[in-house]
Amino acid sequence: MSYDRSKYREMQEVTHEDYLNFRKTHSYVVIENVKVALPERHVIKKFAPKDFKLETTTVWSFPERGDWATHRGNYRGNWSPYIPRNLILRYTKKGELVLDQMVGSGTTAVECKLLQRRCIAVDINPDAVMVTRNRLDFSYAPIDEEYEEPEIRTYVGDARNLNLIPSESVDLIATHPPYAGIIAYSAKRVPGDLSSLKLEDYIEEMRKVAEECYRVLKPGKHCAVLIGDTRKHKHYVSIATRVLQAFLDAGFVLREEVIKLQWKMKTTRERWRGSYDFLLIAHEHLYIFRKLAEGEKASRYKASARW
Repeated sequence: MSYDRSKYREMQEVTHEDYLNFRKTHSYVVIENVKVALPERHVIKKFAPKDFKLETTTVWSFPERGDWATHRGNYRGNWSPYIPRNLILRYTKKGELVLDQMVGSGTTAVECKLLQRRCIAVDINPDAVMVTRNRLDFSYAPIDEEYEEPEIRTYVGDARNLNLIPSESVDLIATHPPYAGIIAYSAKRVPGDLSSLKLEDYIEEMRKVAEECYRVLKPGKHCAVLIGDTRKHKHYVSIATRVLQAFLDAGFVLREEVIKLQWKMKTTRERWRGSYDFLLIAHEHLYIFRKLAEGEKASRYKASARW
């Protein structure tokens, strides 16, 4: 490991009991200056998307972001639940372990609960972890299958120091990091929040995230990262390419690159109103990396590795 992991916050578990105690005095939390409610009860109309089919191409588009179970669009920048659902179903089996170390509002964790995968959900912002615990607080007992509720553990912690996760123990990493300083989730209130960093510093820290991902992932398994780009002085700034290189440098090979089309683009609408002389960014990159299995020849994948 090329950095001192101990410099970063250690993982601290947040249990359901911790959440219930928090909920006694808090009916909402504030994320990026927006109140996010912590309802005492969730009104759930459906537990799965209608007529769901796995994506089969490298372009994904979800005009309706998904509102089944406790998924909501009121947490700025959270990813569509269609994304972790596709990843979980394609790359894991029931009972296997999924990690989202930048879990935000808990989208990945909720999908793990519905799909019977164990989950470790981590976020550096304690308020985000409480949103995750709130969205996991529902009963689910489908009548058409034998369902065993999986173990889902939530932590406040830093993606650069997953100290409570043993090496080579995770079956899938599915995560959606902040895009440098595009959305300041904690407005610098939370030390170590990557969303408060300038681009150069952000990429340096994402290199450490990539190294820690490589450490905890089992050989032969997958790590999926959704990342977007931005503009500066009306010119394109490719955050995604830099993040791609960081993960390849950590030892991963690139299994897939998916172009995920964007639809409601709040940041783009706010920043570029009126006329403009450039193209609006309307996509994100979903990189699906793989850690080579023991005994695999790296030379077979040199065209998909670092350059």
